Amino acid sequence: MRKMMLLLGLALSLSCFSQSRQGYQNPVIPGFHPDPSVCRVGDDFYLVNSSFQYFPGVPLFHSKDLVNWEQIGHCLSRPSQLPLHDASAWGGIYAPTIRYNDGTFYMITTNVSDKGNFLVHTTDPRGEWSEPVWIKQGGIDPSLYFEDGKCYLVSNPDVGIYLCEINPKTGEQLSESKRIWNGTGGRHPEGPHIYKKDGWYYLLISEGGTEYGHKVTIARSQTIDGPYESNPSNPILTHINKNAQNSPIQGTGHADLVEAPDGSWWMVCLAFRPQTGTHHLLGRETFLAPVRWDKNAWPVVNGNGTIALQMDVPTLPQQPFTEKPVRTTFKDGKLSPEWVHIRNYHPENYTFASGKLRLNATPVSLNDGKDSPTFVGRRQEHIDFTATASMQLREASAEDEAGLSVYMFEPAHYDLFVKQLADGQQAVVLRYQLGELTHTEKEVALPRGKVQLRVKGNSEIYSFEYATDGKNFKELGRINTRYISTETAGGFTGIMLGLYAVSTSDASKAYADFEYFDYLK
Repeated sequence: MRKMMLLLGLALSLSCFSQSRQGYQNPVIPGFHPDPSVCRVGDDFYLVNSSFQYFPGVPLFHSKDLVNWEQIGHCLSRPSQLPLHDASAWGGIYAPTIRYNDGTFYMITTNVSDKGNFLVHTTDPRGEWSEPVWIKQGGIDPSLYFEDGKCYLVSNPDVGIYLCEINPKTGEQLSESKRIWNGTGGRHPEGPHIYKKDGWYYLLISEGGTEYGHKVTIARSQTIDGPYESNPSNPILTHINKNAQNSPIQGTGHADLVEAPDGSWWMVCLAFRPQTGTHHLLGRETFLAPVRWDKNAWPVVNGNGTIALQMDVPTLPQQPFTEKPVRTTFKDGKLSPEWVHIRNYHPENYTFASGKLRLNATPVSLNDGKDSPTFVGRRQEHIDFTATASMQLREASAEDEAGLSVYMFEPAHYDLFVKQLADGQQAVVLRYQLGELTHTEKEVALPRGKVQLRVKGNSEIYSFEYATDGKNFKELGRINTRYISTETAGGFTGIMLGLYAVSTSDASKAYADFEYFDYLK
């Protein structure tokens, strides 16, 4: 009995140790998850990101420890909340802010392809959010601050940060907009957030543009409308310095601060990981850093204003979620939250049949910048990965196609697909879309039936393979990653791994059945 109790005690001790371990890996939310904003309600943290032209919009995450995050849905799940007509990779939803006040969650953001700044709310973040209320004050990156029954809005309608009071339930502006800070002189002062600590109002912003010159600066005032005094040690976070010029993390900025239940302070921010040279493909990701914030003092980020991939710092007691399985099947007849569409999708083209995801082909191609193609994708989250889809193209007319796309945006994607031939046969095809250049790398005739399509990625190369038996894969080709990187192709997003179907005409009855999708990091 005594031996059993000792073993039980040892097991409990080891368990507690594993949950309270020091250190974590950045990014905490990998892949295209830019412009993070975070709030705390009791012991729970909630975080949102920008989503640009993708629908549903504003992915929403939950955590107990700031390190382990689980996506629980989207804030914008209805076309009435998120019209994305003609939205490009530079359009749609820009930087959201999430805040909680008096039993209600608020999310405020900008739809740059529609009417600008708006706000939605809910009492249950896992449920539906309200219809939008629109905000008079313009600019981008709006944020909210609640105090004494009042709600204040900050954004950047001009070069600088402006403040006004609003009614958060109606959007009505209750005071004139007032410029409260211009920043430290860096270009594009944006991403403002207000906090109150030790009787001071702190205004956190980003400057320098969301690229290699990005940085986080802060000012403070004893009144909310200023004047604000700049921190003499600005910037408080940047990698545009000697300390971080060779870091595998670049473009640090667009931050938000949160206080944990134990009184510790933390910062979430965006950054990107260059893969080859100065090129990055995964988009801007969500990173985490500890903050020392002494009484009446300026906050200090991670000791020296930089962050690392491996953070050797004390954390909150870690509460990891069950890791997502490698294989996604479609047997339960629904898509999990990580799957999104390009612009406002057409639901009738996405059904489930016999445990498979059925995509109805339409003439809207992946190069179309207006309408929504039949496409459902999830983010590439790791530099080294393997993605495999098993599918079958059915009832197709000549030149109809369906397959797997490594998709940055309309002019930049690599497609591995099955195509219907004029003689009734089918072929597997590898095609590159690079700006105005469309290049077919290789085409191989196939027997009718199931085909497995596979893409492997590393820092420099995507390689493309196919099989008909699920085991013996043959390579069709490989190409450098940098041609569809942000630095080469443009855009504000990151790589999506998408399943799609395209027809040559409305008369076609083609569809593709996808049996599974594997993502192996």
